Amino acid sequence: MRAAALYGAVGSLVLSALTAAPAGGATPTPYGTPEDRGAIVAAARAAATGVAFGACPAAQKLPPSAECGTVAVPLDYADPWGPGIRLTVSRLKATGAPADRQGALVYNPGGPGGSGMYFPALAKEREWKRIAAAYDMVGYDPRGVGRSAPLSCQNPAEFAKAPTQAPVLPSAAYKRERAARAQAYAQGCARDAGPALRHYHSLNNARDLEVLRAALGERRLTFLGASYGTYLGALYAVLFPGHVRRMVLDSVVDPEPAKIWYTNNLEQSLAFESRWADFRAWVARHHGTYGLGRTPAQVQASYDRARARLAATPAGGTVGPGQLHSAFVRTVYYDGYWPRRSLALARYLKGDPRPLVAQAAPDPRDAVEDENGNAVYTAVQCNDAAWPTNWAVWDRDNTALARRAPFETWANVWMNLPCAYWPAPRQQPLDVRSSPGELPPLLILAAERDAATPYAGALRLQERLAGSVLVTERASGTHGISGGANACVNGHMETYLLTGRTPVRRASCAPHPQPDPVSLDRRAVERKLPPAV
Repeated sequence: MRAAALYGAVGSLVLSALTAAPAGGATPTPYGTPEDRGAIVAAARAAATGVAFGACPAAQKLPPSAECGTVAVPLDYADPWGPGIRLTVSRLKATGAPADRQGALVYNPGGPGGSGMYFPALAKEREWKRIAAAYDMVGYDPRGVGRSAPLSCQNPAEFAKAPTQAPVLPSAAYKRERAARAQAYAQGCARDAGPALRHYHSLNNARDLEVLRAALGERRLTFLGASYGTYLGALYAVLFPGHVRRMVLDSVVDPEPAKIWYTNNLEQSLAFESRWADFRAWVARHHGTYGLGRTPAQVQASYDRARARLAATPAGGTVGPGQLHSAFVRTVYYDGYWPRRSLALARYLKGDPRPLVAQAAPDPRDAVEDENGNAVYTAVQCNDAAWPTNWAVWDRDNTALARRAPFETWANVWMNLPCAYWPAPRQQPLDVRSSPGELPPLLILAAERDAATPYAGALRLQERLAGSVLVTERASGTHGISGGANACVNGHMETYLLTGRTPVRRASCAPHPQPDPVSLDRRAVERKLPPAV
């Protein structure tokens, strides 16, 4: 009955949209796949319902002027009238004159498994003020994240258990242990989610974005996606090309279907090694401050000494090699971490473990959120595509890779290995591609030495999305450069979002300055150090 009423309300508009809907990998019918039809039904329903915004929970730590609400989406788009879930949404209305408002800017921070609920809080930052004057700043928790039908695969306290080891050359016994843990984690996901597990994947995330667009009352979507959010945005553009207004895709996942996700992770581990070398070279240049070595090799030796010492005696009882590695992975993502991490390592080797413990020890208050984010990451990546199911393939590929890229290779394996034992059916990745004129110009942002999403992915996405424009931050490796330290990059993004103008095809920006070292003098540390991370 409700379906008949809805089709009567939207009439030929729904039928014409169904006819044009992409197949998404399933067998098409004259009106698209069942998921195509379900997405249109759900979007029409959301457009009629809207979002009932109200006060935000205090836990979100958003400005008082921000609003929060929920949007209903189907669990299974092939059954839009079946069980549903609610996505939590945050919004700060455009701060400028009503006549200057351009609509909603929807943000996804990546992951998968990241929450974008904090996005409205950026409106007060200098880099975002002009954008926030023209747009409602809209964040949300994707399905499975936070309060949006949250997933869990393991007891959070067990997930956060510390200290842990992180051998660079894992033994056969250690590999067997980690394989067993990965299998247990996959089973935990299936046990927690049940039959719903199969519906947490990127295609449904893109359909959820379409429903959110409709619920916000936007005829077309203006979107900012970072990291995994670029893949989400690209999928949305392929599935709903007529509903794209403007898109900023920042730090790009390589969308080549054959690389989703196993090969992408191999390439990421290799890129991590190059950026880890950048960090060690910076530390070596500042040997006078940190005393960790005059060459990158000597800095590596200092790091290895700390790792060996922590393996024998964890700092503070909770920081072992695994926690050390997790803390220093951040240096590969963001050079803003370089001074703080270098200081902690130097202090630890000089006999003071307190800075390292403060930066690397897991916080029990974050355990639920961290495990939830990992559960969603795992579910989406495992559901999205085929993975090797034979451990021998993983062992062969990564043993060879670890000879060239020892820093991150095995940690990346252990994070993704549950996909070898995944119980849910896999999706077929879409071929992300558009024809000339099918989409408005999209703005792609990328740093040349980004390790988490190697630069080649940005080049490939530009090739595949006709008319897209690439802005490159040269000789830089920060992951996520929109609204960051580079005024040139921010200028291109701001001009695009406010006017729609882009460079002709490609533009480049000089790198932002590398961070200044921090003196080991305590007073200087207190004066110069950035906020705790």
